[in-house]
Amino acid sequence: MHKGPIVSLMVVAVLALSLAALAGCGDSGLTTTTTGGGSNTTDTTADDTTNSTVSDGGVQMAVSPIARVTASAPRADILSVSKGMNAFGTGLYAILTKSAGSGNVVFSPASIEIALAMTYAGANGDTAAEMAKALHFALQGDALHQGFNSLDSLLESRNWQGKTEDGKDEGVVLKTANSLWGHKDLSFEKVFLDTLAKDYGAGMRLVDYKTAAEDARVAINKWVADQTNDKIKDLVPQGALDDMTRLVLVNAVYLDATWASQFDKAATHDGDFTTLAGPTVTASMMAQEAAFRYAKDDGWQAVELPYAHDQLAMLLVVPDQGRFAEVEARLGSGLLDRAAGALADAGEVDLTMPKFKFRTQASLPAALKALGMSKAFDPLAADFSGMTTQEPLYISDVIHEAYIAVDEEGTEAAAATAVVMRTASAPAQTVQLTIDRPFLFALRDLDTGAVLFLGRVTDPTAA
Repeated sequence: MHKGPIVSLMVVAVLALSLAALAGCGDSGLTTTTTGGGSNTTDTTADDTTNSTVSDGGVQMAVSPIARVTASAPRADILSVSKGMNAFGTGLYAILTKSAGSGNVVFSPASIEIALAMTYAGANGDTAAEMAKALHFALQGDALHQGFNSLDSLLESRNWQGKTEDGKDEGVVLKTANSLWGHKDLSFEKVFLDTLAKDYGAGMRLVDYKTAAEDARVAINKWVADQTNDKIKDLVPQGALDDMTRLVLVNAVYLDATWASQFDKAATHDGDFTTLAGPTVTASMMAQEAAFRYAKDDGWQAVELPYAHDQLAMLLVVPDQGRFAEVEARLGSGLLDRAAGALADAGEVDLTMPKFKFRTQASLPAALKALGMSKAFDPLAADFSGMTTQEPLYISDVIHEAYIAVDEEGTEAAAATAVVMRTASAPAQTVQLTIDRPFLFALRDLDTGAVLFLGRVTDPTAA
């Protein structure tokens, strides 16, 4: 769409399910590191009358006659899915940031929730009950999965491309993709596969984990790289899959968007940023004065930066000096909703903020257990009989990676037009906001409130 996107985020969640009866019961601990920086069809069952096998890029696929259904969930169900996703995200944020110490964090509640929702479609009994509680599912059965399907359809509709007055490309590219990677000799339940086909567009790719687990890992990572514009190339590390692996479920989200109001590169300058750890670093600070929506409350300020076409936006919550920990702790009690609800036209906002780019990688079993989802990881207790009754399965790992890069580029024409119109209609008081200290960010869908990406910047220079 355009060169050097102002924001480019991509995230993938992977769940590897292994044979429970013979596998060990080791507890996979939470590890988090931070460094600088489609629809398919599905189905494979023992009933060959309802399935055929085709080749997709050299990988065999079992193809179901069931196509992805047209999204039609009631708006109340879509908002329920979005609300649960956000609640799960804030709970997981507390665990990931504790593990990260004073470091930066970015992750996608949407990607992890969708990958786990696909897994939930094959869970039964207490395993399903625990997952539903940990993931904040308020809906059940088809209503839940149709809600995810409709939310995904809405997000896909945010894609938009246009031209600025001076002919530059502007717009939003937002895509999601799901895939299943199952062992070629395992028979999966038709109901499970039909649900993933019609509500998630997830195709079942057939691989041989028993004799070629490394080949399967390479194929999965290639698919991930293709879906994320090569920003995430080696999601599944060596050794993560072995001859006991039976199924890997993957979700990928990719966003490339321009600001509705750009930052002038000529205004970018070096400036001080006080890190969460204490020292002051020199960061590359962007600056502009525009008619952003703004809010201020006890201990924090917030500003909303819309993307082109005004359907997605980044919400920045900036705690007052010395109050970061206090304000961050309020995330679990609805801080993002309160900040978003308090936003109002405040005239011009003289905004200064750092450019930043980093990624987060995490293995999530310990975090998910802490949120109450333990049976799914227990080889002796997990019940995924809704996936297959041929072999007992459990989740052996949940791997997540996210990347974010923010810089000046955006829609200069739209920015200029928006500012001039507001200024011309009535003189307005200017609010000055210099983000020279740690802050939180949430990339939100404005219609549903769904938080696609959530994180914090504690040191924009960290590499």
